[in-house]
Amino acid sequence: MLGFGIIIILIVLSLFGQWIAPFDPMDAPLRDRLLPPLTDGHILGTDQLGRDILSRLIAGTKVSMIIGLATALLAGVVGTIIGVTAGYFRGWVDVVLMRIVDVQLSFPFILLVLVVSAVLGAGLTNIIISLAVGGWVIFARVIRSEVLAIREKEFITAAIATGVPKLEILVRHILPNIFTPIIILVSLQMGTYIIAEASVSFLGFGVQPPTPAWGNMLNEGKDYIFGSWWLITFPGLAIVLTTLGVNLFGDWLRDTLDPELKGE
Repeated sequence: MLGFGIIIILIVLSLFGQWIAPFDPMDAPLRDRLLPPLTDGHILGTDQLGRDILSRLIAGTKVSMIIGLATALLAGVVGTIIGVTAGYFRGWVDVVLMRIVDVQLSFPFILLVLVVSAVLGAGLTNIIISLAVGGWVIFARVIRSEVLAIREKEFITAAIATGVPKLEILVRHILPNIFTPIIILVSLQMGTYIIAEASVSFLGFGVQPPTPAWGNMLNEGKDYIFGSWWLITFPGLAIVLTTLGVNLFGDWLRDTLDPELKGE
């Protein structure tokens, strides 16, 4: 319930943040720079340019949610296609695809995302593509395992024996049975991608200023860590709470939808 509550708050802030925010997140009155929390109506204080921290956190919620969800869906689609192909056809197709997965897994995730981001350039769309390029392998591995298990079931053997075409078996029998693991994996991976986006933005390869994003807010505030602690504390807490909420919600989905866990 805690995770579900956090998710609902994030959705509301993403959809209605422009009306909820007390100030314009892009407005930078230099006379109000580095105001501490609870000063002159700025609940969480202001940054080095006088911009309201709370308003920028609310605006950054939409960016983080879009990146987390879009990346999980894109990586899920690519990884599912490759995982289903490898698990169902097996043989040399499985060997080739899984060796590609093994090679990519040998690279550190963040390093790979940084390299792809450097090639594609900064921007919201490019960071989504970069994260998906680095994250599809998890989906491919998990979905392949699920397909290998389902392929040995009696109803699949019966369908093959009666001459049902392979494409029909995939669409009518295998895909519906791996839909639940896909949903669970998407929800669990969202938190990973939100943290990764913040890390890449912190390093300057993600969403670029002045667009509010939690990662670049941390990057801008790091030089003021000792004198103006609120510049990095509140964006950091936002990342922690968001990831916690998404992971708790994903755990609940797994416990609720997984038939083996329900049987226990």
